[in-house]
Amino acid sequence: MKTWTRSFIGLGSNLNDPVQQIQRACEQLDEIPQSKRKKVSGFYISEPLRNGLTAPKPNQPNYINAVAEIHTQLNAERLLDELQQIEQQQGRTRSHKRWQSRTLDLDILLFGDQQILSERLQIPHAEMLNRNFVVIPLAELTNDLILPCGESLQTALNKADFEPLEVVANFRDQIQLGTEHISTSNPQGRRGHSA
Repeated sequence: MKTWTRSFIGLGSNLNDPVQQIQRACEQLDEIPQSKRKKVSGFYISEPLRNGLTAPKPNQPNYINAVAEIHTQLNAERLLDELQQIEQQQGRTRSHKRWQSRTLDLDILLFGDQQILSERLQIPHAEMLNRNFVVIPLAELTNDLILPCGESLQTALNKADFEPLEVVANFRDQIQLGTEHISTSNPQGRRGHSA
């Protein structure tokens, strides 16, 4: 009998109506075989990553980010296949350049307590503890999580001392309200929602 693995998926988008892209991807997680979506964090706005600390801010739109918790009977490689299929369905084109704009980015952040290093996967995700748009929504879902390294997520969050992020939408609201009122190009004009 196959066992269920608790996994956390990072979602990000900054093209073609990012809130709608994240909303649709969350819904598509329900279609992954032998898997169940459990929770989705609020949708947070974040600036594009810079290529180095002194690099200028990239000339691209801000991102919408979220984290989803799923339970799956698939192994990590098969789950990755399913996530990449969702990315492709939503118009993702892959580039060898890092930190390019994208319609959708889905990353396996954690897969149970497993540590995996292969040609296709590094779990836990290599940069997750350095990124506020990953750790903050992850902590929203589970504040008592123990990472595979043995450290608690709350300890990692406290050590990082991240700048806060604004929640601009949440998954439940998008079902009821639509996404037309959300803007990611004008941070001063954003309308906030509670998580």
